[in-house]
Amino acid sequence: MARYELKKMMRGALVLTIAAFFAKVLSAVYRVPLQNLVGDEGFYVYQQVYPFYGLAMTLALTGLPQFISKYVAEQNGFDEEQTLGQLTTFVSAISLALWGILFVFSRPIAFLMGDVALQMSIQVVSFTFLLIPPLTMYRGHLQGQLILVPTALSQVVEQLVRVGVILFAAASFRFFQLTIYQVGAISMAGSFVGGLVAVGILFYAHQRYSQLPLPFWQKSFWRLPQSSIRRRFLVEGGLVSIYSGYLLMLQLIDSFFLVNFLRLSGIPFEMARIEKGVFDRGQPLVQLGLVVALALSTSFLPTLTHYSKNRKSATYLFASKLYLRLTVAIGLAASVGLALVMPYINYTLFTDGAGNQVLSVFVFSIVLMAVVQGYQSIAQSRNHFRPAYQGALVGFAVKIVLTPLLVYLMGTLGASYATLAALVCTLYWFIKNESKAINRFWHERLFGWRLLGSIGVMAVAIRLFYRIFTFFYGTQIDRTMALFLTFAGVLIGITSFIAALLYFKLFSIREWFYLPFGKKILNRMRRKK
Repeated sequence: MARYELKKMMRGALVLTIAAFFAKVLSAVYRVPLQNLVGDEGFYVYQQVYPFYGLAMTLALTGLPQFISKYVAEQNGFDEEQTLGQLTTFVSAISLALWGILFVFSRPIAFLMGDVALQMSIQVVSFTFLLIPPLTMYRGHLQGQLILVPTALSQVVEQLVRVGVILFAAASFRFFQLTIYQVGAISMAGSFVGGLVAVGILFYAHQRYSQLPLPFWQKSFWRLPQSSIRRRFLVEGGLVSIYSGYLLMLQLIDSFFLVNFLRLSGIPFEMARIEKGVFDRGQPLVQLGLVVALALSTSFLPTLTHYSKNRKSATYLFASKLYLRLTVAIGLAASVGLALVMPYINYTLFTDGAGNQVLSVFVFSIVLMAVVQGYQSIAQSRNHFRPAYQGALVGFAVKIVLTPLLVYLMGTLGASYATLAALVCTLYWFIKNESKAINRFWHERLFGWRLLGSIGVMAVAIRLFYRIFTFFYGTQIDRTMALFLTFAGVLIGITSFIAALLYFKLFSIREWFYLPFGKKILNRMRRKK
């Protein structure tokens, strides 16, 4: 690749990563004012239907465009134009089918979720699937030509518009006495409006910057692509989509089982809705915890793919093990830290301490999902797709089998355990199918013991701080004090963990040189010595 193109790609990739990071944070943060305005019952309505929107955007913004961009980069000229037109037909057929299933069967789906009043919200969110073809093709085609800024801009603007509509709907609940189901339907309409704005931005950018028009209306549009291309499209694009939306799919399983089996256990319908809303408080916390894991995946996947294709086996092995060490360390620290500060962060964000135990268990899905994503990226870099699909199916099967039983016996705490069990089984499947050389990352240089020591230091520091505070000031706090204790706990946790990993030498000197700001940290350590 020419130097100019490489520089252009790196600059665009950075912009795309920043945009994805901002969109992810925004997608997590807006749920706090939404829950504060509509309560746990209104939050339940939104979260029951949200996985459908999340899956539509996963298809439109990550998995499918990634395949299209890769295909465009490989092709040129007339063949590219023809195949893109045929792929557009294929994507359009899939999106129409998904829209039709959701819209036509919205009432049976709502009935299976245990609440037929959700029908209107399901019908509204179904229209988001109609935006998949233009979003997928425009984003993928622009990315394939290394035009990445418009796709980043469209993602951010889509989130801003959607969040604006959602907060307007939540405010209307207070000022115009809308029902929680009307608020849910308006919130889902925001998803469609935001998607339309994103399509407009991408259409304008495509008209201005792209050299090849997308043949939505040419003859090639009315023919399906060859079976080999369809199979590759489903395998490669589908795999990225599955793992980008893996937690969303587990959340969708909860939407069908949780309220139904809470009611079977003897909990009244209204209380079951509130319990589900409290359980869903964990979603934004997990999303924020996974932001760093997403950034790591975005950074390491192209590098690993490059090393694999160029047969640099020693460098590939080193990079893979470093990626897993980082993922495990950051994910475990985030999970343990959030579990320890949960009573205060829950009160700060959601005005009470309901569900502390349930949420403290649920946040451990951060480390499990982060490591699953790490192994999936390593397998994808070598084009090993079968173990990843098998692992996903194993996880879904475990979640579907355990959720009804554990929810009936343990309530929403059972749903948290079922999610963790599904992720553990998926992770085990990846480890079982990965090479021993990569799996040894946990044992080399006593990494596992050093990490547990670092986590132990962090946990003791946080607990000690809270014990001292309680001894002097008691247990009665207001929301402002809870906010202070949350930030103090997070700051103490981060500081003590970094100090511990430096003391225990969790990463080697060579590994520090590969980490952001690693060289500066090493230089400071040497100056102190």
